[in-house]
Amino acid sequence: MKVKQTINLIVGCLILLLLLPVSSVFCAPDQGAKTPEQVISHLQSSLLQAMQEGEKLGYEGRYKFLESVIDQSHDIDLIIKTILGATYWSQLDKAQQDLIVDTFRQLSIATYAGRFTHYEGEQFKIVEQRSLPREQTLVRSQLTKSDGGAVNFDYVLHQTDGGWRIVNILFDGVSDLAIKRGEYRAVMQRDGFPALIQLLKEKIALAQHNQ
Repeated sequence: MKVKQTINLIVGCLILLLLLPVSSVFCAPDQGAKTPEQVISHLQSSLLQAMQEGEKLGYEGRYKFLESVIDQSHDIDLIIKTILGATYWSQLDKAQQDLIVDTFRQLSIATYAGRFTHYEGEQFKIVEQRSLPREQTLVRSQLTKSDGGAVNFDYVLHQTDGGWRIVNILFDGVSDLAIKRGEYRAVMQRDGFPALIQLLKEKIALAQHNQ
């Protein structure tokens, strides 16, 4: 009897599932997904927190604190691929590709940890969010410094399987991607891949000591 009841229950559940709209079963929206603006807001609030606790955390503490934040907000793989370009990227074997992605990731985190060191009343403000070509989104924000000056940050994001991720940042209109593209490709062309890795490692060391 119990077996028959169990079978009837299973059959009933299957029928109910078949009667439900397909979207409700298979395509339920991710309630935890963040909008581009929310991604930037979380990044900037984390930077302010790192600044506020900067002296207590020290460089290593800020690095560890910001590590997951950068991983969740930046598309590191695509950024470094775009910087090198298809030609240079295709010249690297799998081990070299993994090495430069990992080294560039370390540099990205180190740069934030080395720059956002102490808090003097700075504030971030989201200015606008608007669509860009190629299914990208721009989030404009402004950092008000303690002396009243301001720095404009334009974040370009695209959608990934893990959510919206930053692929470029413009500081007062200057593209970080363009600067790195010119610098990194010049090193690759002139001195080769080992020299580029060495350059990134030197920048990591500089970020650690220039705090």
